[in-house]
Amino acid sequence: MSGAGSAAESVGHAVPAVAGVLSAEEVRRTAASIAAMQHPDGAIPWTTGDKTDAWNHVEAAMALLVGGEVEAAERAYDWCRAQQRADGSWPVKVVGTEVADDSGESNMTAYVAVGVWHHWLVRRDRAFVEAAWPMVRAALDFVVGMQLPFGGLAWVQDWVDGAPAGVRQEALLTGSSSCYQSLRAGLALAELVDDAQPTWELAAGRLRHAVRHHPGDFLDKSTFSMDWYYPVLGGAVRGEAAHRMIEARWDDFVVPGLGIRCVDTNPWVTGAETCELVMALDAIGDRERALRLFGDMQHLRVDDGGYTTGWVWPDEVFWPNERTTYTAAAVLLAADQLSGTTPGADIMVGSTFGPHPAEVAGDCGCTVPAPT
Repeated sequence: MSGAGSAAESVGHAVPAVAGVLSAEEVRRTAASIAAMQHPDGAIPWTTGDKTDAWNHVEAAMALLVGGEVEAAERAYDWCRAQQRADGSWPVKVVGTEVADDSGESNMTAYVAVGVWHHWLVRRDRAFVEAAWPMVRAALDFVVGMQLPFGGLAWVQDWVDGAPAGVRQEALLTGSSSCYQSLRAGLALAELVDDAQPTWELAAGRLRHAVRHHPGDFLDKSTFSMDWYYPVLGGAVRGEAAHRMIEARWDDFVVPGLGIRCVDTNPWVTGAETCELVMALDAIGDRERALRLFGDMQHLRVDDGGYTTGWVWPDEVFWPNERTTYTAAAVLLAADQLSGTTPGADIMVGSTFGPHPAEVAGDCGCTVPAPT
């Protein structure tokens, strides 16, 4: 898949910079720190010697593209194509070249659609998209097949003895919210390649309704900050409802001057979650707080341009004491969104996806307008 469109090689873009926070050169160094951890086969692990999963891998690929590491980004998508299984999914955990956990998660499988749409926005490489389309189509077909009656997406399909087993009849709000963004990206790609996917559109409409109106039907993970902001970040909840959602738990998670907690009970702030909240805030027009939080989390930056995962403030220690590619990736995507630098800066805002699919009720008994 890499090098698919030679005509696109001449298409360039500026590297983001956020005034007073990150320079373009610092952004390049962060992208280089991600590329330095990439394996020869294109895999991008969480950190050196750690696991690779498809969601964080794709997030890192998008960040590489933002930071000008085009070849490394495209090798990452080569890895996706090589590792995808016949059912469209990816194993949830790969260490080196060995599969350590066969399970197939819906949100990890779906996210490749966001990555490929982002690549299109930045590179305008039609050959890349056409080569990636079968991969995206298989992935989202797998994901749509995991939709539960109320509209949420089952979070995992277990594997036993190297073969798919049952799908757990449980949905996660964070994962389903991420899948909503992925389905919208997939529908945008479907329109681009002229391969309509009405089943995805119906599934996205049902999923949006579940996230917006039935959060209680998902597993209760409310102690995690991601369950707080992801319905906004994924795009299912916007407008006044989004502002109310953010305000409801602001004081539970935000630690002024440091970032946000990963878990509301622990004195631990994490960089990736902070940057995701930055992007959610910016997407709903809360730019002042987005910029402030983006500046606050820069204490996690290290000399080579990478970022440590988090900081335990009572002990004043980094924990875990590692530099993670997914944290660096979230920083670069947030920098791009805040600065509006690359053509892919909108990827978390989502206006390039087109209109939201019409909401469709599942088995909840709600009355909603019929899809058009």
